[in-house]
Amino acid sequence: MLILVGIFVVVGSVIGGYLMEHGNLSVLLQPAELVIIGGASVGSFLIASPGKVASAVVRQVGSVFRSTNHGKAHFLELLSMLFQLFSKIRKEGLISIEGDIEMPQKSPLFQRYPRIAKDQRVMNFICDNMKVIITTSIPPHELDSLLDIEIETGFHESMIPSHSVAKIADALPGLGIVAAVLGVVLTMGKIDQPPAVLGHSIGAALVGTFLGVLACYGFVGPMATNLEHKAKEGEVCLNVIKLTLVSFVGGSAPQIAVEFGRRAIPGDDKPTFAELEKMIRSVPK
Repeated sequence: MLILVGIFVVVGSVIGGYLMEHGNLSVLLQPAELVIIGGASVGSFLIASPGKVASAVVRQVGSVFRSTNHGKAHFLELLSMLFQLFSKIRKEGLISIEGDIEMPQKSPLFQRYPRIAKDQRVMNFICDNMKVIITTSIPPHELDSLLDIEIETGFHESMIPSHSVAKIADALPGLGIVAAVLGVVLTMGKIDQPPAVLGHSIGAALVGTFLGVLACYGFVGPMATNLEHKAKEGEVCLNVIKLTLVSFVGGSAPQIAVEFGRRAIPGDDKPTFAELEKMIRSVPK
């Protein structure tokens, strides 16, 4: 996983460069500094975060260590599933999918696409909005506005963990200075000691600043950025679904509807027209 590689590179580069200059690793081992910085950062996070936010951050931080599945294969599977759903509606009517959207975990149609079926957010988005389409005669432009509201609200919520972790990162250098100042205070109590003792004590104090800055820019800040990227990937996925649904409700054929969705996929994750067509042809009739 890239994040583990990144952690290894950060630690290896910092420690390796330090050792190249014949640094003493024992000086960097300052448990008290870690307690001050780590404990203060956790405490400030709890002060700043309501219970709901704290729970969301705890849940989402673990996702940093899990690779995303929003690649080309994921989007091909998603578009193929939507194509099959729309085709079933065209052949058998809207009521034919009522059982599928009411209990998606037991739907043979959805279970053909396990990668999508296990994504609870995506499945809720599809099923909830298909229920709206079935039970109302909502015009395409109103459906478009409705979906925009849901996507915007969901994106704002998914960005909360990223913002919270970024604030922790911003606080770490300052908390490192707090640890360093406390170290200097302790050093002043040893002013009558030999220079070697004072030098070691001052060096230990400065480790606090080092740890705070390293944690901010080497680990916690990048984690916040990673969470932001994951939130944006989720938004892209929902936008793809939105365009296919609006297009289909507007009267487009299933193949044209999923083509609208394909055009919203950015970069290398975007399947080619031929790849999507091949995938659609393999859909069970």
